[in-house]
Amino acid sequence: MTAEPEDITAEPPASDPAATEPPMPDPADVTDAVADAGAGHASSPSDSAAPAEGATEADEPEPLTVESLVESLELVANERDGYLDSLRRLQAEFENYKKAVAKREADARDRANEGLVTELLPVLDACDGAVANGADDVVPVKTALNDALVKHGLSRLEPEGETFDPEQHEAVMHEEGETEGDGPVVAEVLRVGYQLKGRTVRAAMVRTRG
Repeated sequence: MTAEPEDITAEPPASDPAATEPPMPDPADVTDAVADAGAGHASSPSDSAAPAEGATEADEPEPLTVESLVESLELVANERDGYLDSLRRLQAEFENYKKAVAKREADARDRANEGLVTELLPVLDACDGAVANGADDVVPVKTALNDALVKHGLSRLEPEGETFDPEQHEAVMHEEGETEGDGPVVAEVLRVGYQLKGRTVRAAMVRTRG
């Protein structure tokens, strides 16, 4: 006999619900887990508030005091006074330098003028001689030249009757005689002398007596 095949369309046996659902946790175990978690969270703030590794109390800024402020102000005032003194010294040195430069420039101008005047003195002497010999047409030339030089500080030395001064007079002749002063006097001016701004550029040639 031939065996009949099994019917594969038959429904599978029903499964047991109790075998597939997970078991319910014990309430006592849940309570213990919650307590442990709360204890862990409670300890974390203290851990975060702990000082960083390597930090010391010396790193904290010192509190400001009246004494420290006064000391700082004194230091600033001393620095300010030092800068002011340096500035005053620099300004004084600069003023002295400007005065020295101005004096050198004035001396250079005076020397240049002195050289020019010295070259013109023989012209004045020639004019004086021409006028003394009756050349009246030379008078305007002599006057114009003399006035121009006077504006630059030239003055004539005609010391007749004055006490002899070796810094301004050149004695080429001397005669014995009585004088009222302490030394010889100028009896005659043989050649006029000149001064430029108070400095003798040519001594007067004179004859003395005394």
